[in-house]
Amino acid sequence: MDIGPIWRAMLRNKAGFVLIALQIAVTLTIMVNAFGIIQERAGKIDRDSGMDEANTFAFASVLFNDYEREQRKTLIDEDLAAIRGLPGVKNAIASNSFPLRQGGWSMSLQLEPGAMTPDSVGTAIYFVDEHGVDTFDTAIVDGKNFTPNQVSWSNPDDNTWPAYGLITEALGKEMWPDETGSYVGKTVYINDNDPVNIVGVVDKIQAPWPDWSGVERTMLVPQRRPSEFVRYIVRAEPGYRDELMPQIEELLSASNKDRIIRDMTTMDEVRELAYTGDTALIKILSFIVVLLTIITALGIVGLASFNVSRRTRQIGIRRALGATKPAIVRYFMLENSIVSAIGLVIGGVLAIGLNIVMVEAFALEPLSWYVIPIGMVALWLVGQLAVAGPARRASNITPAIATRSG
Repeated sequence: MDIGPIWRAMLRNKAGFVLIALQIAVTLTIMVNAFGIIQERAGKIDRDSGMDEANTFAFASVLFNDYEREQRKTLIDEDLAAIRGLPGVKNAIASNSFPLRQGGWSMSLQLEPGAMTPDSVGTAIYFVDEHGVDTFDTAIVDGKNFTPNQVSWSNPDDNTWPAYGLITEALGKEMWPDETGSYVGKTVYINDNDPVNIVGVVDKIQAPWPDWSGVERTMLVPQRRPSEFVRYIVRAEPGYRDELMPQIEELLSASNKDRIIRDMTTMDEVRELAYTGDTALIKILSFIVVLLTIITALGIVGLASFNVSRRTRQIGIRRALGATKPAIVRYFMLENSIVSAIGLVIGGVLAIGLNIVMVEAFALEPLSWYVIPIGMVALWLVGQLAVAGPARRASNITPAIATRSG
């Protein structure tokens, strides 16, 4: 089919086709950039925290009567012994925080003693005992775990940090970017001048803050903290989590009446809460993309229907001269393809420009190379589907009706 006559016919009704082309361009621009954001946020939500999330839960024990420091230490020991002794419990610890909790402790590490400098590296801190690695379900890839005699109780009269630490691989790479060997045996300084000897490296355990750029940088410290507020983390055997939660709450509540057990939550719930904003953004952007696509499709349908009604006599004459129904359908499909192509080319350029601005302004990842071509193909298909109905109606116009019109 000759494109020339189609193009000349389009030029006689430029306004409608220009508007549709611009609508397609704007839709493509927003669609692909929204998809890029959706893709980035979905990847963020799906990140591995390093924990056995399906089988892990946490809760807090809060004393409401005054206990001496030694009494608090004894209570924590008794709680952990009772929890670890239950059937179905794989391991348990008392810690200050855990991944995705959105609250925790961070410190700066230096390679030399002294105050924090621009070269200092921030890290999340988890206070654990020798059971921390197993409870967090992280693997030691180099070095060794803490031994029981390396684990100490914090002392309010002594601000010195423990002399040992386990770090994630990500933290090691940040501290020693040029190191090709082992991080074990190296020394970092925390709290300005306290040396920490790296005894082991774990593969992954995320920081508590999912939006932090250093979310993979974490250090485990062999220290226990005998406070009135204690957060317990329990890793259950597969299938035992939901059974153990009320059982442990009842057990600890009955063992000491001077406290309350609260904030019992699964890691699934923690993850859902941590990424509520990202999930909402994905839903909003998805709705906007779908809505814009529908509006664009309706615009194409409207323009095609208008053109069919306006060209009824012309179509009838063509049918009388021997044009087949498929030929009439192809005419409108090709006409729409030309308009779509113009809009898609403009939209592709605008999409790249908008993405460059967004990358610089919001530190987003650049669009993957395949996103714009996929968006173009998707919108072209939407346009072809939208014009198919009016095109079929045009092909059903009979020569007799057309010659009697106008």
